[in-house]
Amino acid sequence: MTLRETPPFRADHVGSLLRPRRLLEARERRAVGDIDADALKAVEDEAIRDVVRMQRDVGLRTATDGEFRRVSWHMDFIYRLGGVRPTDEKIQVHFRNAEGELDFESAALAIDAPVRLNDTIFGDDFAFLRDTVEEGQTAKLTIPSPSMVHYRGGRAAIDPAVYPDEEVFWADLSAAYKEEVKRVAELGCRYLQLDDTSFAYLNDPEQRKLLTQRGDDAEHQHLRYIRQINAALEGRPDGLAVTTHMCRGNFRSSWAAEGGYDFVAEALFSELAVDGFFLEYDDERSGTFAPLRFVPPGKMVVLGLVTTKRGELESKDTLKRRIDEAARYVPLDQLCLSPQCGFSSTVEGNVLTYEEEVAKLRLIAETADEVWK
Repeated sequence: MTLRETPPFRADHVGSLLRPRRLLEARERRAVGDIDADALKAVEDEAIRDVVRMQRDVGLRTATDGEFRRVSWHMDFIYRLGGVRPTDEKIQVHFRNAEGELDFESAALAIDAPVRLNDTIFGDDFAFLRDTVEEGQTAKLTIPSPSMVHYRGGRAAIDPAVYPDEEVFWADLSAAYKEEVKRVAELGCRYLQLDDTSFAYLNDPEQRKLLTQRGDDAEHQHLRYIRQINAALEGRPDGLAVTTHMCRGNFRSSWAAEGGYDFVAEALFSELAVDGFFLEYDDERSGTFAPLRFVPPGKMVVLGLVTTKRGELESKDTLKRRIDEAARYVPLDQLCLSPQCGFSSTVEGNVLTYEEEVAKLRLIAETADEVWK
């Protein structure tokens, strides 16, 4: 076994990282008009340079900007698509953790014009990261998958006057994403990740029940999403590695869905045209490794064995044992190691310290080196 030279890497991470205090304070000052946009950007730039160095220092090949310029991992992207706008309605997402329950509220979205790509979304952000990474680091861009544009509101969010035929909506959405993929590749992106909660949510019977109640075809929705992501990736540029991260929700160390990957596994692993799957496997709510039996040769599985939900550090022995368990279903050479999710999918971040975050990333790099090298 050897360390990989192309993404995903043996030691990898999902994308978002805890925002430093100085960045959070600068955002607050910008919100009340104490500083201008240029001053906020200067703080962001400095924080990103620091976090890129941190990723190098702990032994990671992947380097993200921590999503430091975003408030939310997905809505900052989705609202920049032409034809999509926030509404006055609020979406309530119910989260829970070991201590109790909490709700996350965000603006709903409406699709009231043809979906299209105007400016390259996160293009300037990626260009800064590209120019900041050092030799040996690969700049990774994370964006929400096309599924996320539909999952939040379903058919009800699409104006029937604009899209009387929903097939035209899907064609436009995939075309917009296909153009985004092309443009970021032209900027030098060689590692793109499509973040997605829909596939993991659909494994939860309660989530499927909610979708059925609003009129969606919950039993087959994952098949539609697979087709649309594949359409967006069709003809992607050579040399661009694409992964997807399938998350059960991540907000202040809480989650929204539970259950293994069994419901979507056969179709997802065998049909989705990505190079690797980042999967949450940090505790019992993630289910067993059995669904990995559907992963075909050539596809990579990045095992999210290190939790971002709490600061307690996992042991190398436990991680190695769990990697061995997963290798009963998919060859060890097709496995990698990462945190189970991002550390800060929203600006608030999870309930752990920067030092604990760094320790977890270093543990992943050291463990991967011992397992595969």
